[in-house]
Amino acid sequence: MNDLLFSITLAQSDAGATSVIELFRESFDIFSVVLVIGSLIAVMLIARVVMDCRAATIAPKALPKRLLENFATHNEPEIERALADDDSIVGHAVSAAWRVRSKGHAAMRDAAEIAASNACARWTRPLDMLRIIGELGPLIGLAGTVWGMILAFVRLGQAGGSAGPTDLSLGISKALFHTLLGLVLAVPCLLVYGFYRSIVEKHCNEAMGEAGQLVDMIQDDGN
Repeated sequence: MNDLLFSITLAQSDAGATSVIELFRESFDIFSVVLVIGSLIAVMLIARVVMDCRAATIAPKALPKRLLENFATHNEPEIERALADDDSIVGHAVSAAWRVRSKGHAAMRDAAEIAASNACARWTRPLDMLRIIGELGPLIGLAGTVWGMILAFVRLGQAGGSAGPTDLSLGISKALFHTLLGLVLAVPCLLVYGFYRSIVEKHCNEAMGEAGQLVDMIQDDGN
């Protein structure tokens, strides 16, 4: 008896999976293509965000410690070597200030602020793209649904209103499939955006604070 129930359940699952695949194949159009391409881009962006948006990448602690030691001993060659080897927000900000240290602390602070803002965009840009994709996904899906509904009712009119409930329900299910694709695209994009946005802002603020303290320790060339 249990084997029979298992066989029935397995058959129903296979039929359901087949029907979904068939529905996707029959509903495939320009809206589906756009949503599938958007999903592929979203997967790449999510992978990039998960790998890059970490404290060890955005605001590593090794560089500030290294710079503090060399600022204390005025070891300029080692300072320049440390800045050249680093690609973090602190590294970009302090490096920009170091290049204009002959112009005074005001110029150094301005250069560091601009460089830090540009460096922060490296991590915020993928998140902004995820937000855009997440917001556009349901709209594209809705547009595909409206288009599918129009086609379904046009076919109903061409049949003289004699189409059966099965034909009508199939057309509507094809139309609603675009909405499903749009939601499947939007939900993970917006979840990742909402979760990592605060993390990136926190690490960026910490890095900019550390960079500001290090810039204040840089002496003018004349000193």
